Amino acid sequence: MVENNVYDAIVVGSGISGGWAAKELTEKGLKTIMLERGRNVEHIKDYHATTKDPWEFPHAGGRTQQMIQDYPVLRRDYPLNEKNLDFWVNEKESPYVEIKRFDWYRGYHVGGRSLMWGRQSYRLGDLDFEANLRDGHGVDWPIRYKDIAPWYSYVEKFAGISGNRDGVPTLPDGDYLPPMPMNVIERDLAARIRKLYDGKRYFIIGRTANITVPHNGRVNCQYQNKCWLGCNFGAYFSTQSSTLPAAVKTGNLTLRPYSIVTRIIYDNGHPEG
Repeated sequence: MVENNVYDAIVVGSGISGGWAAKELTEKGLKTIMLERGRNVEHIKDYHATTKDPWEFPHAGGRTQQMIQDYPVLRRDYPLNEKNLDFWVNEKESPYVEIKRFDWYRGYHVGGRSLMWGRQSYRLGDLDFEANLRDGHGVDWPIRYKDIAPWYSYVEKFAGISGNRDGVPTLPDGDYLPPMPMNVIERDLAARIRKLYDGKRYFIIGRTANITVPHNGRVNCQYQNKCWLGCNFGAYFSTQSSTLPAAVKTGNLTLRPYSIVTRIIYDNGHPEG
């Protein structure tokens, strides 16, 4: 039997962008294959460290001198630790050339960086889209906030972004789930800043891709502070918790890990004759 390798669309990579592309294409009826260079990571099943406490790790979850030596890029910031080291690229096996410093934190597996991202999710506003034109440098954006605002809403409603509609002129409000509550000190600080600066300065709760109420079959955040280990509750937006299940549900997706794309061969769609 000859394997059918004919698809309407090919998605290269399964991170946040690849997962979303697969969701949109399959939901529109296209037979889609998603290629991922690394291993498969199954939701919940392959989150090996998420239920462990610090004392269950050889070095309490920290970093060792050997890790610092082996990961010269990852060591520059907080991501380097023994809890989720298998989610990060082996930098000795996959080096890259830095002409100038460039912090490239990579994950070669299904879900990619969607499993380890910081999740802070903000809208660009007119201040951002008009900056080049106003400052007289670079190239002016071909769009403005009003053009992309409906797409922000589309993404936020599916992904589940928690936050408060604060009315900050330079930081557009979105379609949010209920915000994470501030603690008593944060509430007091916010009130003092608002009073001191006559409402012209703001201290707000972060707008984050962590759901605070059940959403699209996912369980709300449990505040365990273990997001980067993989979330068994699906409380933060990732390929595994959100876009991949949606794409699989359509029956139009084929996921193939361990598949490195080396070239793309195409024609112009207008055969002669």
